Amino acid sequence: MSYANPDALVTTDWLAQHLGDPDVRPIEVDEDTGLYTKGHIPGAVGWNWTKDLHHPLNRDYVGKEGLGRLLSQAGVGPGTTVVLYGGNNNWFAAYAYWLLKYRGFDAVKLLNGGRKKWELESRPLTQEAPSIAATDLSISGPERPELRALRDHVLESAGAATFVDVRSPQEFSGEKLAPDHLPQEQPYVGGHVPGAKNIPWSKAANEDGTFKDADELRALYGGSGVTGDKEIIAYCRIGERSSHTWFVLKELLGYGDVRNYDGSWTEYGSMVAVPVERGQ
Repeated sequence: MSYANPDALVTTDWLAQHLGDPDVRPIEVDEDTGLYTKGHIPGAVGWNWTKDLHHPLNRDYVGKEGLGRLLSQAGVGPGTTVVLYGGNNNWFAAYAYWLLKYRGFDAVKLLNGGRKKWELESRPLTQEAPSIAATDLSISGPERPELRALRDHVLESAGAATFVDVRSPQEFSGEKLAPDHLPQEQPYVGGHVPGAKNIPWSKAANEDGTFKDADELRALYGGSGVTGDKEIIAYCRIGERSSHTWFVLKELLGYGDVRNYDGSWTEYGSMVAVPVERGQ
């Protein structure tokens, strides 16, 4: 079975054939914000997820106007296709993809396999930043609040929606508060939303960073009772890994009502008097 929306992805072959195409703009988004300067796909712009995608003061994202300005500075015009990619199986590239869709920008795709597959195939990388003329682009599409789960909606949906916790089993059980490479001292309790299904985000990817095929993905999520017949809310620690799972469920499998809870466990685990479960 093919993906519900195969146009959400492009292959490394496709991007290699479109390097230098003025209507295609690769944009790299990595957890390691210094990785872009060490070498990137020729013609790609680098976005720093901590500075470019987030509100400068509040715990929120840059608004539609600011995101449009970011795209304009990347040389994105009305006829440009944005191709997002990054390290760690497109972890933060999927985060940027979800944000663009949430803010109403649709001319965006993910590079299947991301930076990992590009490097495995020994394709060209450069340290030279492209010279780009800014455009006058503004995002004209309507925002899509139905793609995002905010705190009140999460609490109201307890027991009705299917919650998918995409963190590691150790985080899900409450044994750890963050991935191993991040500090464990955080101002919240460990555990998970009661009744949540633990399906780590990385299980959706192959060894080369590409997404598993549609049948494998349906079996992966369906085996834990995650199907498209009711609302699904994906969450992790801060919303980036759950964006990857949101992409799989919404774009690749075509499930109708899928939200990313970007407040995720750093918000939920810090709230007073909300139910928490621990263990597997």
